[in-house]
Amino acid sequence: MAGDHRSDDVPPAVLDGAGLRVAVVAARWNGAITVRLLDGVRRGLAEAGVGDDDIVLEWVPGAFELPLGAKAWAESGRVDGVVCIGCVIRGETTHYESVAGECAAGIQRVQLDTGVPVAFSALTVEDLDQALARSGGPGEHNVGEDGAKVVVEMAALVARAHSRTP
Repeated sequence: MAGDHRSDDVPPAVLDGAGLRVAVVAARWNGAITVRLLDGVRRGLAEAGVGDDDIVLEWVPGAFELPLGAKAWAESGRVDGVVCIGCVIRGETTHYESVAGECAAGIQRVQLDTGVPVAFSALTVEDLDQALARSGGPGEHNVGEDGAKVVVEMAALVARAHSRTP
């Protein structure tokens, strides 16, 4: 895959999401792209064995609100991980930098403060073509699908770290 710089010496992720509970926090702004990302999240979680009944979907106004939505679910004690999806497309003002940067920083802060994995699957792109390329259908690149797999892998890591058995 282009841009994939993994080594053959690095083991692949083992994704077992059976029994995991995952919240998906989705931004309404640029909703046509968010829905495509949501399809990817659902594919990724299903592929990892997360049941439909173990997924909760929460909508927020835009990408700027994703961190608070993620924090609410991470602190709830009801989920093992959160996937944040949305899309910020650069415009003619500096609004893009503020929203994209604060969204990313807020999501990182939520997972570090709560210990609950939170995937940053909000696109920050220059134009609609880039957004479409990163939110593709089955067999195509979809950042939502990537985020689903990240949450499953990191939830397993957190569970191992808190377990008394190695």
